[in-house]
Amino acid sequence: MKKKPLLRFFNRELSWLAFNQRVLDEGLDASLPLLERLKFLAITASNLDEFYMVRVGGLKLMVAEHLRQRDPSGLTPLQQLGLVTRRVRQMVADQHKLLRTLTAELSAAGFGIQGRLDALTPEQRAWLAREFDERLFPLLSPVALVEGREYAFCGLRVHCAVRLAAAKKGEPERFAVIPLGPKIPRFLRAPAPGGAVFVPVEQVVSSQIGRFFEGCTVLECVPFRITRNADIELREDASPDLLVGMQELLDERRETACIRLEVHRSASRACTGFLAAHLGVDRSDFYPVDGPLDLSALHGLVQAEGFDSLRDEPWDPVPSPEVDLKESIFPQLAEHDILLVHPYESFDPVVKLVKDAADDPDVLAIKQVLYRTAPNSQIVEALIRAAQAGKHVTVLVELKARFDEARNIDQARRLEKAGAQVVYGVRGLKTHAKICLVVRRENQGIARYMHFGTGNYNERTATLYSDVGYFTCQEELGADASDLFNAVAGYSQPHALRRLDMAPFTIRTSLLRMIANETARAKNRQKALIMLKMNALTDQSLIQALYAASRAGVKVRLNIRGICCLRPSVPGLSENISVVSIVDRFLEHARIFYFLDGGNERVFISSADGMPRNLDKRVELMVPVLSDSPKRRLQKILKLYFKDNVKAHMLMPDGAYLRCRSEGKSARIRSQRELYAEALAAEHRIERARPTFLEPHQRRAQTRKQT
Repeated sequence: MKKKPLLRFFNRELSWLAFNQRVLDEGLDASLPLLERLKFLAITASNLDEFYMVRVGGLKLMVAEHLRQRDPSGLTPLQQLGLVTRRVRQMVADQHKLLRTLTAELSAAGFGIQGRLDALTPEQRAWLAREFDERLFPLLSPVALVEGREYAFCGLRVHCAVRLAAAKKGEPERFAVIPLGPKIPRFLRAPAPGGAVFVPVEQVVSSQIGRFFEGCTVLECVPFRITRNADIELREDASPDLLVGMQELLDERRETACIRLEVHRSASRACTGFLAAHLGVDRSDFYPVDGPLDLSALHGLVQAEGFDSLRDEPWDPVPSPEVDLKESIFPQLAEHDILLVHPYESFDPVVKLVKDAADDPDVLAIKQVLYRTAPNSQIVEALIRAAQAGKHVTVLVELKARFDEARNIDQARRLEKAGAQVVYGVRGLKTHAKICLVVRRENQGIARYMHFGTGNYNERTATLYSDVGYFTCQEELGADASDLFNAVAGYSQPHALRRLDMAPFTIRTSLLRMIANETARAKNRQKALIMLKMNALTDQSLIQALYAASRAGVKVRLNIRGICCLRPSVPGLSENISVVSIVDRFLEHARIFYFLDGGNERVFISSADGMPRNLDKRVELMVPVLSDSPKRRLQKILKLYFKDNVKAHMLMPDGAYLRCRSEGKSARIRSQRELYAEALAAEHRIERARPTFLEPHQRRAQTRKQT
């Protein structure tokens, strides 16, 4: 019997689930501190929630519309939905199995997660009863569920379903819900000798359920949670005002179809049947859960005060040796280009650029793209201050950044109120580029200072995500940056850019051209090398070009954190392609591209991944790194990732990921630890080189008090 030939592409959704499994595997790693393992479990839960809302929601819409078009892996939407559902159910079971393991180990360390009140001491139960009276009971309100009357359950929020006995003989049972709203803590921390016990709030509510239904017989009280379909987009052609349209979209998202119903497995058939009928879900959407709902809430426990011995040693960001935060940043950038590698190096210079621009009297204008910002963003505050000071401030706030729409609407309004020119994205496209442009008047004329990044202008995630940022004042990049803002803020097509590549216009064609160049060199028996680091690779044209490069003899090394639809190491197709994925304490987020180009090495950073949505449906930037020192550093970083034998996983031809391990006496190389060690070493070199000044203490002159 002939072997079935391997298809050229992996399925996108199953590849993403494989990535989430790699994250879950970090939670299984017994060498990690217990709360770090709990953190990885929480990350997989929040990842899975978003995947279900968007990707599974999209598949369900396609199935409902009877679409049968096959994806590049050869699967119909219905086939994909079946495979995804089975894989998700297994992952949920694995998550709760891991939680039970971690709960037992954490309890032995004095960190209890207790789902049964009868396992608590009388003193702890009394404390919880007081907490209920003082903090919970005044906020909670039951809602009767009556046939024919709709109630809009809030997606991803835990509710308690209450089944009540019939009021009179012969009448049906009654049902109600108690929403555990946003002001209700997910866990209550009960005092414990030498530690703490965290109790899911629904357990406390259930123990006091009779307080809400005086005179009624409560038959059961069980927690449940629904997931709504979030795969809806704004029809911009039908919404003349984008701001109003996005607000309407947020309202609509609260009422979309329920696509997942999670209920504690103790729920009776009567209860689950009523909820399923009320929500309009079928059996395939029902998930009985053996444990607490919403494991993403475990993030809050990971941050609980105390228990430092159960966490990783902190890797605090170190100051960049190339930026003196006490001095104006502009003379420093005028001297040379600067590369920052986050979160090993501090994000402070990026914030400083905007703050200095706001306060410098010689700065004429600031132009910036904001995709996702921190809740209390120093960058937004600096832009507001600059606008209030009369500087020309232009900010493109992307209102269509999924799940950050409400925050971005608020920030846009604040900027407008301060006098900034605010652009609400580009019609038909999301603006995902990471760029800040400062225009400054100097003795020799107008100078442009720029920051390009691979991550968002978000001070919080800059300590959690691994990204790179590039400061420069090179003239051609400055001219391109001005053209970019003129295009997105007006109605014009961008001019032919000199150095920058911009999606949806030139990034794909430039990448294909450089891949083709390496392919041609290999065919001419020249050395050829491509190294690409990105978060996802799904674009068929890029994958086909890389296959052609491999067949020609080009060595292709890919560092793809998440989804990878390319099938590596297949004889005759991709035997010269290797794919690794790094999952470690920081989320790998940087996009770095390298092409040998016959020795004229070309290095780029980018906001774009190798996906059709990035290359065709977003405004993205691919930025050439022109200075030698940043170029060499980025090459070194790329090569380091391919040496990782601690946190790297190698993608196999069959789609499995195998963890890379050091062999024999070879050194263990963990790329993120190496990058942090390098940042520390650079800081120490600067400290040692800094001259020491002796400054005597001076007695301050005393002022005589007035009598």
